[in-house]
Amino acid sequence: MPDTPDPTKSVPDEPPSSPVSTDKSLRLGVSRPDLPVTDLPTPEEVFGVRRIGPKELFKYAVGPSLIALGISIGSGEWLLGPQAVGQFGFEGVGWVIVVSAVLQTFYNIECSRYVVATGEVPVVGWGRVPPGWMLWVPLSVLIVIFSFIVGGWAASAGQGLYALVHAETAPDGAEEPRLWAIALLVVVFLITAAARRISRALELANWIMVGTILVGLLLMCLFIVPFGIWWDGIKGFVTPAAPPDGITATQLGGLAGFTALASGLNWYVMGHYRDKGYGMGHKAGFLSGMRGTRVQVLASGVTFPDDAKNRALWKRWYRLLLTDMWGVFFVGAMVGMLLPTILMARAVEISGQEVTQANVPTFVASALDAEYGRWLFYIALLMGVLVLFSTQLGIFEAMVRVTTDAAHASSPRLRALLEGDPRRFYYPFMLVLLVIIGIILHFALPVSLVQWSANMSNLGALIYPFMLMYLNSRLPRPARPRPWHYVILVLNFLFFGFFFVNFIADFVGDPLVTF
Repeated sequence: MPDTPDPTKSVPDEPPSSPVSTDKSLRLGVSRPDLPVTDLPTPEEVFGVRRIGPKELFKYAVGPSLIALGISIGSGEWLLGPQAVGQFGFEGVGWVIVVSAVLQTFYNIECSRYVVATGEVPVVGWGRVPPGWMLWVPLSVLIVIFSFIVGGWAASAGQGLYALVHAETAPDGAEEPRLWAIALLVVVFLITAAARRISRALELANWIMVGTILVGLLLMCLFIVPFGIWWDGIKGFVTPAAPPDGITATQLGGLAGFTALASGLNWYVMGHYRDKGYGMGHKAGFLSGMRGTRVQVLASGVTFPDDAKNRALWKRWYRLLLTDMWGVFFVGAMVGMLLPTILMARAVEISGQEVTQANVPTFVASALDAEYGRWLFYIALLMGVLVLFSTQLGIFEAMVRVTTDAAHASSPRLRALLEGDPRRFYYPFMLVLLVIIGIILHFALPVSLVQWSANMSNLGALIYPFMLMYLNSRLPRPARPRPWHYVILVLNFLFFGFFFVNFIADFVGDPLVTF
């Protein structure tokens, strides 16, 4: 099928060209095929427009970071951050949030750099790192599944939906919130099944949810939060301070891990740049929904030559990536953390009650109900459900996506069995995962499940920054990072790695550092 984009669609639904035919190739790493070398497409070609101006930027090019932001404004922003602020205040907590968000944004860019330059999603790219795919690909899938399958985000969304339906918080051990959580997982399945192009459906869903969340929270905070709490929150974000007395390594590590996205495991979302068609992702294919045309997804990536034409095109794609990450993801993550935390601080102030793991999903709504009336109770609950469902949508889909991409790229036998259609793996696996998560939801409090996931995310910071250094240093010269980018990756390792090691030490005995 031709590679001509359809200007009537925000992202062309046509599959990319057949596997690239070229006499040139680039050897990158070990145990994976060489990358064919061909020209980068232009952004106009990919997005089906005559030029990329401000209107076209937001209408067509922005998107992958919005999916990441939808996940970001979730467990950390609605649960862990507000819980920490509600218990300990802003001082010593806020600066951890900012440092985490800055480091994660840089890390996201480095993960996405590889995707844009090769069309390979990170879980496939890890297979090029010595000793090869037989170690890194299955291990990476296992780490992602192990980190997120506990489903704390789903359980918390179920609690919020129960309160929204019944106008009261759920009693301890109630079964109905778990059933609502499972129902929301089914909704995720239906959204992806109804899509023509799965990434595009996730973008549209997050435009609606994230927009509603940020506008709704801003109006609530302007209405009920005094200026003094606004100032305390902003000052706490920019003032370095020692962690507050009494906060545990698990709490602080969870806050660091789930501020912005998922620290060392952020790579599990960056594959959407391939599906969006960024750079060489346009040549590699995308996961289509049940309503979409079957699209060939290349088992191995493609890259570009180092010449004047492609150097200029790479700079354009890289600028789009930076705009998407800093302008949407970072700004959204900061606003998305500030607003819920100052709202929680106000709720603690007016209620005089203590925030706990058990009550944090509905604490704000209950406090506002007592002070301002039922209408604000319902609005706060709705915001909470949207926040947690946006996380649920992104995480659940990403676990399925990562596993599908890994299996499809690694097994020629599976590709033959699927007859070139990854959907035949994607949707059955999603149903299996739905059943497993539904069972796990019954075994722990939602926030404790979220803290587990967040600290497991920090584990990724001990591994993947160095793997990125290996891969990105071998990209075509125009796409290689500058030396200071490697320094940022090392800082990710030190910052998030510290919290993971301290979490493990605390789990098995005494933490390395007590606060």
